[in-house]
Amino acid sequence: MREIRPLAPRETMVRVPGSKSYTHRAFIAAALAAGTSRIEGALASQDTDLTREALRNWGAGFAEESGLWTVQGTAGRLVPSAAPIDLGNSGTSMRLLSAVAALVPGASLLGGRPRLEARPVGALVSALGALGVQAECVRGNGCPPVRVIGGRLRGGRLPLDCSRSSQFLSALLLVSPYSEEGVEIEVVGGPVSRPYIDITVEVMGRFGVRVEREGYARFRVAGGTGFRACRFEVEADCSQAGYFWAAAAITGSAVTVRGIRRRSLQGDVRLLEVLEAMGCRVEENDAGIRVTGGELRAVEADLGDLPDAVPTLAVLAAHARGESRIRNVGHLREKESDRLAAVGEGLSRMGIAARVEGADLCIVGGRTHGAAIDCHDDHRIAMSFAVAGLKTPGVRILDEACVAKSFPGFWEVFEELYK
Repeated sequence: MREIRPLAPRETMVRVPGSKSYTHRAFIAAALAAGTSRIEGALASQDTDLTREALRNWGAGFAEESGLWTVQGTAGRLVPSAAPIDLGNSGTSMRLLSAVAALVPGASLLGGRPRLEARPVGALVSALGALGVQAECVRGNGCPPVRVIGGRLRGGRLPLDCSRSSQFLSALLLVSPYSEEGVEIEVVGGPVSRPYIDITVEVMGRFGVRVEREGYARFRVAGGTGFRACRFEVEADCSQAGYFWAAAAITGSAVTVRGIRRRSLQGDVRLLEVLEAMGCRVEENDAGIRVTGGELRAVEADLGDLPDAVPTLAVLAAHARGESRIRNVGHLREKESDRLAAVGEGLSRMGIAARVEGADLCIVGGRTHGAAIDCHDDHRIAMSFAVAGLKTPGVRILDEACVAKSFPGFWEVFEELYK
């Protein structure tokens, strides 16, 4: 348990680690590429470690020195793992690697912790079948564990429902260059979380693969091409930056997060627009992006493409004047926790009224009080409610170690706010 100390307004500059989304995708592209890639600034976390170790088990070589990863690629010729692939509680790893398993000769079994094995992958498994891969959800419930009989990816055309996760599309795109016939995907539902698709396409381009696209409706990748090794620098993580911009907003401080640019493809950089609408001042300078907080006003914002920012905005809305509405976030019920329920529970414990209306989360700002916050083993709940404690005395974060899933050094960086 960690009790958060309130923070008086001050000027601070912090640095956050590399993007989790970019790191997952860069590790996969490098592992599949022909030749040796070098990846700088990759995030070290439970989730990205799980992706890297699975790829190592399938034959890719990984070596790290002073933050620089050297990756010996396989040219798409992966080898079977002697043991099942344990992906802990990493939904990104499960979805992306279920597709990569299509390139592994023989049977691969991918599983993880109970919460991971309750998260949907049925649309992805069905899509793999349409591309000529034998794949199944072992329990027949559309969720992991997933068994894939790989070694040959025929390819072809298929419809894909991405209304529950854009990761289904990203997973198929990442293996499409190793298909025999190429892959053409028509998106027939969603997609939610569109910026993550843009990140996938960008990473593929950096590794030498062109993705033809018609907006977010249709995607085509030629078969028989494959990734080329490259040097790749992972940019700072905007999701993690959001906690420190929120710290500025809620305390009236000025916080600069180094190494972030507003032109980033990461969706969570758009949190800055929401902060401006709430009354904050946002400035980009040579160091990064500086947010200065003040009196917050309620906001209505569509965060369908920014799911990781929802708990952060919810905490800010609790301290804003008026009623805020966060729209199109129903898919948060299927994250590391039921995030809508976990956010509502935490706010209720702090004396704030929150309700779910369809796919929207509504929060009435008001007077908060200290509380013990059950994070439900969800890193984003822990980090978001830590921000609440900067304004409200007596906020206690239970199971604070769960931040290691995406940001093992969070508490050390958080302490820098007080210096």
